[in-house]
Amino acid sequence: MRASRPVALAAAALLVGGAAGCGGGGSGEGGRTPPAGSGAPSGSPGASTAAPDAWIAARVAKMSVQEKVGQLFVPTFAGRADALAKIREYHVGGLIYFPQNFGSPARTAAQSNALQRASKIPLLLGVDEEQGLVSRTPFVTRFPGNMALGATRNPADARAAARVTGTELRAVGINLDYAPDADVNVNQHNPVIGLRSFGSDPALASTMVAGAVGGYQDAGVAATAKHFPGHGDTAVDSHTGLPVIKHAPGTWQRLDAPPFRAAIAAGVDVIMTAHIVVPKLDRSGDPSTLSKTVLTGLLRENLGYQGVITTDSLLMAGVREKYGDATVPVRAINAGADQLLMPPSLPRAYRAVVGAVRSGKITEKRLDESVTRILRLKQRRGLFQGTAADPAKAAAAVGTPAHRAAARQVAEHAVTLVGNKGGLLPLKGRKVAVSGPAADRLQAALRRHGVTTVPRGSADVTVLTTVNAGQATASRVRALGPKPVVVAALGRPYDLDAAGGAAAALATYSAGAVSVDALAGVLSGAVKPTGRLPVPAGGRPAGYGLGYR
Repeated sequence: MRASRPVALAAAALLVGGAAGCGGGGSGEGGRTPPAGSGAPSGSPGASTAAPDAWIAARVAKMSVQEKVGQLFVPTFAGRADALAKIREYHVGGLIYFPQNFGSPARTAAQSNALQRASKIPLLLGVDEEQGLVSRTPFVTRFPGNMALGATRNPADARAAARVTGTELRAVGINLDYAPDADVNVNQHNPVIGLRSFGSDPALASTMVAGAVGGYQDAGVAATAKHFPGHGDTAVDSHTGLPVIKHAPGTWQRLDAPPFRAAIAAGVDVIMTAHIVVPKLDRSGDPSTLSKTVLTGLLRENLGYQGVITTDSLLMAGVREKYGDATVPVRAINAGADQLLMPPSLPRAYRAVVGAVRSGKITEKRLDESVTRILRLKQRRGLFQGTAADPAKAAAAVGTPAHRAAARQVAEHAVTLVGNKGGLLPLKGRKVAVSGPAADRLQAALRRHGVTTVPRGSADVTVLTTVNAGQATASRVRALGPKPVVVAALGRPYDLDAAGGAAAALATYSAGAVSVDALAGVLSGAVKPTGRLPVPAGGRPAGYGLGYR
């Protein structure tokens, strides 16, 4: 049996907490003295003053227009040579890692160090590591995604997961994560959010977002709440089109805004824009990324956010439908964005912004505001004190027993029992067949828990796993014949809407190994189910979940 939740959480907090915050110190190993001419005092900026960032205004005043504009850009890079060229030629403020940019933890740490050494101002080295569906880092400890965390309904789990992920990222020199997702998913046909959301309840999403923000920042990594003003009610993917969301201002305030308010209250470092049109918030027809009404009016003035605003990727179709690639970055800055993420052509976008500043289309005051926010973020995350990672220690910081235990705990807390006719579950003592995705792993895990697994023809019960099967779930249940069927949704829990013919139904919200193992624990009875639906599914409302007697 699993330890009680308070005891388990306390143990995980002790285990995980000791590894948090690596790489951010100023006087220990990896410390960095600000470069000459940076405008920052040597040692710890502002350590003996009441205003730790008072030096930033002087530093901005010394920068050229080209250097200031460069701070706004966070491009992709093909390899180390390409990154070094972008640092040298365009003075970029950061870079974003994708899978092809990673080697081993040690090699990644060494590369991050080389990039930082090449830059006069510390770089924001970021990655899109939400866990779950959006995971770019090949070696991090694998957690289920946000909807699984939402099913735990425990912000301590969200904080622990983010702390582990942040600790492992910081160990290889990455200091910014484009997470957590703060969208409230109220459309089960949403093709781009879904499991990336904590759920359909804005109050639940708010508490979990705040927990995740705290976890990343515990580890010394900047957190990013996304996608403002809210991408949870769309059936169009902004990577390939321009979604239109018809929420009225009152609906937005009640449904979409609360998680962003919670992120701001938690001190979130960055908020990412959405390439969506919300006509009742802004009549211009421009995507929110390019809307001054949304970014300056709603985010800055209505919600009071004073941190960094980053665009979502400027490669996405949703922001490129109406304007050209040289116009988009200029309009984004004038709308209120500070960082320009992944421009399709860095040279073209950079020249466009420099030209707009020189012509007065972007005022120097507006440019200085963004550069100041970016430098304050770098100061707040300790980058002027030190950015160096230790390649010799990087591998040991990744996938530790404590981190794997934290992932196992989250996965177990997430498993949600939605139906259990006649007390069919747990399955121990029955002959069980398994069919569907991850069947081999689930069978092996069940056997470890003492459950007898057999071919379907010899079974008393069949466990059918699904991953986003939708209405096909019903026919798959029927095809298994008259004996009892247990449906386990390893992807979106909406599969359970078509599982009415099953004797029992569960959701794990993830097909990852740690979630499949947790499912086996619940099916066998070794782990008691405690998860509750974060979205309506299986004919049950959000918040529903059964336990074992």
